Amino acid sequence: MNYSGEESTDTELLAGDREDFAQLFDKYARTIYRYAARRVGPDIAEDIVADTFMRAFENRHKFNTSATSALPWLYGIATNLLRRQHRNETRALKAFARNYADPLGSGQVATDDTAEASVSRLDASNTTAQLAQALAALPAKQRDVLLLYAWAELSYAEIATALDISIGTVRSRLNRTRAVLRAAHNEFSTAKSFVIAHGGFGG
Repeated sequence: MNYSGEESTDTELLAGDREDFAQLFDKYARTIYRYAARRVGPDIAEDIVADTFMRAFENRHKFNTSATSALPWLYGIATNLLRRQHRNETRALKAFARNYADPLGSGQVATDDTAEASVSRLDASNTTAQLAQALAALPAKQRDVLLLYAWAELSYAEIATALDISIGTVRSRLNRTRAVLRAAHNEFSTAKSFVIAHGGFGG
């Protein structure tokens, strides 16, 4: 516990008692929930958050105290738990592809006007259905890296920390997934142009 009057660091919170750890939960639980909800839906996300912080508390002695933030470490725990939800995640992505709906329920309609930008910084609320389908087809390890970069907005170094892999591996996996998503976007754009040229989408 920090008695200096200054805000406790994540390292101090993890080294403290349950009350200190509760502060860490309050600090990051919503962030982890939003990430998990986008991947598997809000109901399962609640369980992911609970399990993430339970495991974090049980393994707090394993936290790298040289890190300035516990968030990448928490994302890593959550991502490992999400790997067990592969079927639910694939179902959520396919539902998004069918309905153009953000898994968090933003109510926004997906368009392709930002799809090229989404290759480098993906946003679920404006991703085309084709990109969602491409995400569902990605190998789990590639999808984990991409979504930690795109949705969690982690740096390469933070992703490496979260997944316990090298920065070079992060870079190579992102390059492969970008190629897949870019191809999906190009295919969609070509099909859309053809349909528009031949009478539109039926409207």
